[in-house]
Amino acid sequence: MTGNLRLIFPSLPEFSDIEGDLRQLWTSGLITTAGFTRRFEEAVAERLGVRHVVAVNSCTSGLILTLRALDLRGKVVVPAFTFTASGLAALWSGLVPAFADVDPHTFTLDPLSAEANLSEDTAAIMPVNVFGLPPDYQPFLDLAARHKLKLVFDSAQGLGSSYGGRPAGGFGDAEIFSLSPTKVVTSVEGGLVTTDDATLAGRVRQMRDYGKSADGEDICYQGLSARFSEFHAIVGYHAFRKLDALRSRRQALIKRYRAELKGVPGISFQSQPTWLEPSFNYFVIRVEADAHGMTRDTLHQKLKAVGIETKR
Repeated sequence: MTGNLRLIFPSLPEFSDIEGDLRQLWTSGLITTAGFTRRFEEAVAERLGVRHVVAVNSCTSGLILTLRALDLRGKVVVPAFTFTASGLAALWSGLVPAFADVDPHTFTLDPLSAEANLSEDTAAIMPVNVFGLPPDYQPFLDLAARHKLKLVFDSAQGLGSSYGGRPAGGFGDAEIFSLSPTKVVTSVEGGLVTTDDATLAGRVRQMRDYGKSADGEDICYQGLSARFSEFHAIVGYHAFRKLDALRSRRQALIKRYRAELKGVPGISFQSQPTWLEPSFNYFVIRVEADAHGMTRDTLHQKLKAVGIETKR
């Protein structure tokens, strides 16, 4: 062991930034889904140019609640290359994942493969933001409109990304972001559902609190305990205020990695079309064993042996 290089370190705000809000929270007695949560939701809505933002306890909860709120039945097209939460959210929502291929260069869902995997019982398409790179939104918007399907974007790693200069968050029926510790903006744990659909936002807002009615005296929907705490809202709000700086820092690191690794046999990078601006959530390399005799797993183990964390 010659060192200890962590895969990621959470980008938390300075404690001095949140101290005043925490003191106010401690004495207010309102510790979940109250004023600080609304402040955070409103700040995100303004920045992303969307009408509604609903904060929930995780991106996975947000995906489940959104799919449930849309009252879907049947299958949902999901990329075969994605984090397990995409498929699990479909299953928890009573849907069947129909896996389609991804573009081998961008790693995002291939619109042609998505269309080829449609069937009579397909209810929705769920493209995924991969490592911070958005999918090519427009072909999916066209595809969903042509086949009259719901379109939900798993944008877990996408806060801060954009498409043709327009921030991610306002595409399709809804987009869902993660605020977990590995993300560019973290609230320690949490997620955000963004949409321009007032009815959908209202349902998700009720469903994050067990599906309670507006007055809290009845149950209207099959919901979850997915509320967003005021502590997480404070951390998330102050981290979100520094989105540009956090994103720029990651961009600089990725630029350095690309420069140093460019030309190394057997290593290639995720392609980035000019109209897609990533959040720079992760830097990922593709390892081709035939080029240098070292497989992905061997490289992973060799780096681990010298204290460098990587993730397969």
